Amino acid sequence: MTASSTASSPSSSTASTWQILGYVYFTFICYLSIGLPLAVLPAYVHLTMGYSALVAGLVISIQSIATLASRPWAGHISDRIGAKISVLWGMAACTGSGLLLLVAGFLEHRRALGLTVLIASRLVLGAGESLGSTGSTLWGITSAGHEHTAKVISYNGISTYGAQALGAPLGVLLAAAWGLPLLGLVIVLLGAGSFVLASRKQPAPVMHGEHLPFPHLLRSVAPHGMGLALGGVGYGVLATFITLFYVSRHWSGAALCLTAFGLAFIVARLLFIQTIGVYGGFPVSLVSLTVESMGLILLWRAPSPWTALGGAALAGFGFSLVFPALGVEAVRRVPMHNRGTALGVYTAFADVSFFLVGPVAGAVIDGFGYASVFLFGLACVAAALVIVAVLSAAERRISSA
Repeated sequence: MTASSTASSPSSSTASTWQILGYVYFTFICYLSIGLPLAVLPAYVHLTMGYSALVAGLVISIQSIATLASRPWAGHISDRIGAKISVLWGMAACTGSGLLLLVAGFLEHRRALGLTVLIASRLVLGAGESLGSTGSTLWGITSAGHEHTAKVISYNGISTYGAQALGAPLGVLLAAAWGLPLLGLVIVLLGAGSFVLASRKQPAPVMHGEHLPFPHLLRSVAPHGMGLALGGVGYGVLATFITLFYVSRHWSGAALCLTAFGLAFIVARLLFIQTIGVYGGFPVSLVSLTVESMGLILLWRAPSPWTALGGAALAGFGFSLVFPALGVEAVRRVPMHNRGTALGVYTAFADVSFFLVGPVAGAVIDGFGYASVFLFGLACVAAALVIVAVLSAAERRISSA
């Protein structure tokens, strides 16, 4: 830590926090747009439209195809054209996704066409997610200073899961009263208003320098990304199938599990983000993944909705620091002017995870029942623990050499 960073006054720290919040707000809008239909669509596709649990899972996770495909593109745009442009395009895509969701809401009785429009909405929203969140993260880092990288990533994650924690129960209430068209209209208004707000903000300077080839960046970030992807399966199965799990048990309040996950996630970020700087990203990741595993065990064996709620909260508390802890370790090996692309590649591993969770976990459910999906998530988190342990051991060997 430099002398200047240790000498930072409380007022300058507060100023940087407000500055960062002004940029990660756009990530909040992206994920609020994702969260609003998140607890509504699985039951809508499976129960209302009559498709299988596998198809319901695919509709949720197919968004990640577009997110995955556009992550490197979003990083490239942020690094070379500007983070503001990436955010503007992201807000425009969220707006378009809302329009398509609104249309899909009026096609409930035309199953094939309705499902097609719904999938199109998810794909457009996936592109908006990568453009908006990657751009806002880099915009915050370049504006607040690279010494605040962990802080920006942390607040970005709070925006991500806080928005979904708010959006899931709100979306259920809105859909129960007025259906999918209102959800689509709300997303349109959020995206369009945020586009106007972003257009009025000062663009961040574009950093120039030699850009590393994509395969080089991929090799550098891949081990950390694999740990993130496997660690994120717990959240993926919870977000995608908690509604159907509750229906199978004749319980109510499934959306509250997403809220509990999100609130616990935020609390852990606010209380323990400093531990990454103190102990390092790998030790923090190991502890975090262990706590997440305990939450998934509770979900797997839950005899009541209250136990499931506690398991969701514990899983959120554990998963909270995995992204920034492994992310800091991943991007610190990359030159400053390549970090937008590196962040995009790193985050893309989470997108792959979320995409694969839908159909794979849907198949697990079809074969072994709804509770088995949390055992599947537990196995994936255990694999993430092994990867992080290997990375940590390699880091210690390099440091002692």
